[in-house]
Amino acid sequence: MSPLETSSIIFSCIFGGSILGMWLRSVIPEHHLDAETKDLVKLGVGLIGTMAALLLGLLVASAKSSFDTRSSEVTQMAANVILLDRALAHYGPETGELRGMLGSSFAQIIDQVWSKDDTENMLPAQGSGNILYDKIQELVPHSDAQRALQSQAESILVNFGQTRLLIFAQSGTSISTPFLVVVVFWLSMLFVSFGLFAPRNVTAIVTLLVAAISVAAALYLILELDHPFSGLIQISSDPLRNALSLLGK
Repeated sequence: MSPLETSSIIFSCIFGGSILGMWLRSVIPEHHLDAETKDLVKLGVGLIGTMAALLLGLLVASAKSSFDTRSSEVTQMAANVILLDRALAHYGPETGELRGMLGSSFAQIIDQVWSKDDTENMLPAQGSGNILYDKIQELVPHSDAQRALQSQAESILVNFGQTRLLIFAQSGTSISTPFLVVVVFWLSMLFVSFGLFAPRNVTAIVTLLVAAISVAAALYLILELDHPFSGLIQISSDPLRNALSLLGK
């Protein structure tokens, strides 16, 4: 389910809670809505609001941490591919074909990741990575310098592959579904209490509507952070595209 679909459901639950509260006010006897009851409800709402704020903070921290980690891994991939190309260039002219393979494989990875909705598409280029590694191993060094460069290229390519697979392994959501459900439930209960004591007029309804939209929008941004390669908030492909422009030169 996309972040937009999820946040739409969240909005429906939250704003629906305020409508439910208004309906309950019309059916609950007046003596159940006296001043003492209102004070008690305010205490309960304050407690629920505090817990909801804490869980929202944890959701933000989890999503932002995951986003920053993947962004760092993308930057690391860009650095590794440039280092690999430089190592092959210093090895000698016999690596020209390998550098061409590296550029085409890297371009394929970029197109697959940023043209689709998930990172599973990083895996199809795995075969070209294996071929490239085999080609590097087949090089016959004629000096200690070439031997060192061959070993360095193998190590960099392994690190590059590990980073790519790590991004794929972390492609699942970092936000716990039970966590999110509990937060939405608590927020819905808050809006039930708001509707319970809100006056039944257009101004009150519009105020609750705007508040529900604001909360749903905040959760939408959190969910967007958890999908770093698609959507409104995504990791920039500029580091990899800049690295691609330097390959073979």
